[in-house]
Amino acid sequence: MADAASEATDEMLMVRYQRGERLAFTELVRRYETPIFNFALRHLRHSGSAEDVTQEVFLRVVQKAASFKHEARFSTWLYTIARNLCVDQLRRQRHRRHPSLEQPATGGEGRSLADQVSDSHPRANVERASMSTQVADRIVQAVDALPEPQREVFLLREVGNLSFRDIADITGVGENTVKSRMRYALERLQEALSDFEEYARALR
Repeated sequence: MADAASEATDEMLMVRYQRGERLAFTELVRRYETPIFNFALRHLRHSGSAEDVTQEVFLRVVQKAASFKHEARFSTWLYTIARNLCVDQLRRQRHRRHPSLEQPATGGEGRSLADQVSDSHPRANVERASMSTQVADRIVQAVDALPEPQREVFLLREVGNLSFRDIADITGVGENTVKSRMRYALERLQEALSDFEEYARALR
């Protein structure tokens, strides 16, 4: 049963869950819990809020399971829920100061978001490690500084790994607009990384 669930598409699993198969829901959570948390974390910049949103996303899946249509893409439906919850959370926190980049981004690990991003770069020596940390810090700041429409598209594309068409469905704007926002976001990030020509070229 578990092997069959792992080989099924998201949409098949959702239909099975609608029919009462609890293992199907468990598999969907396994597939999407971390991506949804990462998406929420980069949107909200606070691990506690991201955890709350992640839990609420899957609670909404349970509550709204009957409304899911088998011809729809599950990932688009799920990220639409996550995106709307993040927007609501940001509205509630609008007058609060969000944590700095140096605050631990995940509970219990004591590592900042910048530290986590920098860990993805090879560290051949101390000088390279220092450069990686600087670049990671600059990337996080640059993404935070993007206008909200551009940042949203960038996160859905790079963190959610969604297609432009799916992002258009989630945000309610045309696909060309989504591509334009992504292009402007990349241009801003390239400009922010202009001091690190090697990394800026990688974004082109």
